[in-house]
Amino acid sequence: MSDPKQLHGHAPRNTGTSRTASRLLSPGDPAPAIVQNPGGRSRILLVCDHAGRAIPRRLGTLGLGPEALERHIAWDIGAGALAQALGERLDACVVRQAYSRLVIDCNRPLDDPTLVPEASDGTPIPGNRGLSPEQLQARVTEIHAPYHAAIADLMGARAAPLLVSAHSFTPRMDGLDRPWHVGVLHHGASPASLRMLELLRAEPGLTVGDNEPYALGEHDHTVPTHALAQGLDYLELEVRQDLIADGAGQARLAGLLAPLLRRAAEAV
Repeated sequence: MSDPKQLHGHAPRNTGTSRTASRLLSPGDPAPAIVQNPGGRSRILLVCDHAGRAIPRRLGTLGLGPEALERHIAWDIGAGALAQALGERLDACVVRQAYSRLVIDCNRPLDDPTLVPEASDGTPIPGNRGLSPEQLQARVTEIHAPYHAAIADLMGARAAPLLVSAHSFTPRMDGLDRPWHVGVLHHGASPASLRMLELLRAEPGLTVGDNEPYALGEHDHTVPTHALAQGLDYLELEVRQDLIADGAGQARLAGLLAPLLRRAAEAV
C-alpha cells in the first residue's frame, strides 16, 4: 500500500499515449483478475490488489521510465508471488490484479482522490494528468469493476469465506525506517485478525505491527466491500518488501504464514 497523494486538478498534457480511445483495453492486454485455483477446498480466499504492474497498451508507459515501473509505486513488490505461494500451500483460491496501481488503484473507493494518482511518493505520473470523465470511467469499467466482480463471485461461491488480503510495504518511507517484518491491518473487532496477531507475536525474532505501517481505514475498498459490508471476517496482511523480493524470501514467508493462517481461520 502507498500513502495517499493528491491527484486531480492539473491541466492535460501530451504524454505520447492515446488519450481519446473509447475503450481502454485492447487485444493482448491481460484480463484484470488473475484467478488461481478457483476450486480450492479452503474457505480462505486470498486477494492481492497490487500484484501486477501491467499497463494497457493504449496508455504506453504513463510517461514513466522503466525504473519507476519497477518501484513500489507501481505495485506491491513480492505480494502477488507470496499470495500465489500461500494459495498453493493452503489449497486456497487466489485473485490477483494484473494492472499497476498507477493505472487505477483497485483498493480505493471510486470517490477516493487517490483512485488514479497524478503523483506517488514524489514521482509525477504524466499519463494520469487531465483525464476526461470518459477516460477515468474506462479505467473503472474495464479494470476496477471486473476485478471486484470476480472477488464477489468467488466469495459468494464459498460457505463462510474468510477474505485474506495480501500487501507489501517499503522498508523505508518519508525518511523513516519501518522496523516491522509483518503487519496486520484491521478495523474494530476481527477475531481472525486478533488471532493472527497473537500467533505472529509468538514467533521468535519477528517484529509485528498492529495496524502498522498502515491502518485499515477510509482509503481501503476491498476488505470493507467484500468482508465488512457483508458481515464477514477478514485478514489484511502487510509484509515488508525486502523479505519477499525474491523467490527464496517468498517461499520462506509463505512457509511461515500458511500454518498461521490456518489456525487464525479457526477463530472465526
